[in-house]
Amino acid sequence: MILVSSCLAGKECRYNGTHSLVDKIQKLVEQKRAIMVCPELLGGFSTPREPAEIVGGNGEDVLNGQAKVMGKSGANVTDLYIAGAYKTLELARQLQATSIVLKENSPSCGSSSIYNGEFSNQKIQGDGVTTALLRKEGFNVISEEELMELI
Repeated sequence: MILVSSCLAGKECRYNGTHSLVDKIQKLVEQKRAIMVCPELLGGFSTPREPAEIVGGNGEDVLNGQAKVMGKSGANVTDLYIAGAYKTLELARQLQATSIVLKENSPSCGSSSIYNGEFSNQKIQGDGVTTALLRKEGFNVISEEELMELI
């Protein structure tokens, strides 16, 4: 079973209430070959919500207590991101997910790049919190961009 970011399957759950639909991912869900997940909603956020970025590192640093996830207004939302990551891990284990396709650049789901924590629209190399946890636990996590290369 494949686990995919809900926004990639067309669910309007991104921070600003939009989706990032990838037709092939939506079809996988319709064919019951993939299950949708939104770590941020699982962590307790609602849609829409304030944009957030990892400050002081990457997802692995957040899990190690060396970085934080901050909302644009300065609110520390680290605990919600960590909670969502662990709930996503639980789901991945239950489903025995063979692959996980998560939304690139997200502070939860980024798998090769995230925003730099300055809310300046600049990206850096690094994993989001959920991706870092899933990889630490041995799961194969790729972005929608990498999936399109495989298809």
